[in-house]
Formats: sequence, C-alpha cells, structure tokens
Amino acid sequence: MSASSKFFPVAGVLSGALVWGLIWYPYRELQLAGVSGGVATLLTYVVAMLCGALWLPHVWRELRQVWQPVLWLVLTAGWANFGYVLGMLDGDVMRVLLLFYLAPLWTILFSYWLLGERLNRYGYVVMALSLGGALVMLWQPERGLPLPQSLSEWFGLSAGMSFALSNVISRRAAQLSVETKAYSIWFGTALLTAPLLWWQGGLARQFAAIDGTNAVLLLLLGITLFATSFAVQYGVTHLPANRAMLLFLFELVAAAVASYVLAGEAMEWRDWLGALLIVSASLWSGKLYQSD
Repeated sequence: MSASSKFFPVAGVLSGALVWGLIWYPYRELQLAGVSGGVATLLTYVVAMLCGALWLPHVWRELRQVWQPVLWLVLTAGWANFGYVLGMLDGDVMRVLLLFYLAPLWTILFSYWLLGERLNRYGYVVMALSLGGALVMLWQPERGLPLPQSLSEWFGLSAGMSFALSNVISRRAAQLSVETKAYSIWFGTALLTAPLLWWQGGLARQFAAIDGTNAVLLLLLGITLFATSFAVQYGVTHLPANRAMLLFLFELVAAAVASYVLAGEAMEWRDWLGALLIVSASLWSGKLYQSD
C-alpha cells in the first residue's frame, strides 16, 4: 500500500478515535445548559439518521429485506453508543472509558458463543490482561467484590459488552452493507433513548432549554457522528486489524488529556496500572483473528 493510499484509512480511524475521546465534553455542556443526555443523544442521532436518509436512500430497502440481523444490531450497537454517553456524563471519564475498553474480552466470549470460533493463544493473553486490568482498577477490599462503584461505571462496562456483541453480530451478518450497519447504529441509539426520556419526564422543559447556541451544537454533533461513522468504517476496511486497534487507542490519549484539562480529573496509580493492562489487552486483540 502506497503512502498516499495509507493516509486516508489511518486518518479515518484517528478521526473516529479523536471524536469519541472528546465527544463527552459537549454532551456535558449541554446537560449543564438543561438539555439532558437522553434528549441530546436523541436529537444528535436523529440528525445523523436524517443525513443518512438523504445520502443513502437505498438503505431503507435493505432494512426491510434483512430485518432480523438489523434488529439485533439496532439493540446492541444502540446501547453501546447510548450507554457510553450516559457513562461519560457524570462519571470519571477515564475509568468509564477503560471499562468500555474491556470489549476485547467480551468479543472473545461472544465470538465463541455465536460464531463457534476457537480460542487461540492470543485469546488467553487478552482475557488475562483484561481481567487483570479490571481487578486492579476495581478492587477495594473494604467494599468486597471488584465491581464498578457507580452507575456511570456500570454504564461504561455494559456499553463495552454491547459494543463487543454488536461487532460479533456485524461480522455474522456479512450480507449487510456498511451503510445499513451504520444506519442501524444511529437508529438504535436514538430508539433506546425513549425509555429513559419517558422515565425522566419534563421533556417540555428540556426542549425549551435548546436555544440557538445549543441547537447549533446539537446539529454539529449529529453531522460529526454521521461523518465519523463512515470515516471509521473506511479505515477498518482498509487496514489490518492489529494496526486499526493500535490507532483506536488514540481515543484513550485524547480522553486522558481532555479529562485533565477540561474536567480537572486525575487518575490514581491503580487506574494507571489497570489502564496499562487493558491497553495491552487491546493491542493483543488485533491478533485474535490471525492463525497460530
């Protein structure tokens, strides 16, 4: 692959990593302005859906023809995105993100369960490193079991599990186009906001808080999500899995810097050690689908 042909796939993956490492901040700002994470997520993903409807009209035909895998993708990928946003709104950014990055561990288990893939030696390394990182981060002797310590951390953990499951389902549904998979993600994320919005209530007040500045921010976020989806899909399609995973780790760097500068959050030594193990697991996960 020439230098020029490498640039766009690398740029696509890095742009996605950068966006997801920083996107928590505008959602937090919207929440401070009175627009909850649920409403903000609904509106931004509706914008992404509208962009998709204009640029990808053929998607609707495919959605009707292969509704069953699309349904599972809608549910799993939808929660992966929505749970990620909810976790980032009130939780410690890096802890939530690192719990999300346990996804390679769940990918191994779901691949074995749904695809019948045999666990190779790299899989055992990924499992050991992921579990070790989680134990180091979460272990607090005075609280008993090493479990997430807040609702935000549970959101991050469950979103990572859902992300892993959506990736396995996406691989299983090879007949679906990239465009349909992307649209399923946007639709699923918007759809899953409904139960939370119904439970929260006060929608009239939240929509009234959307002034001109907030409306522009929501519009820009939706367009960014739309563009990022295709940039990432292009990148992972044209790069080896291990290199793409290495580039995705830029998300952790972006989030670490942003959480320190913008939110004043600092990681403890246990978080750093857990992060080292989880990042190592992510690096090894690029070898999961290579032969021994």
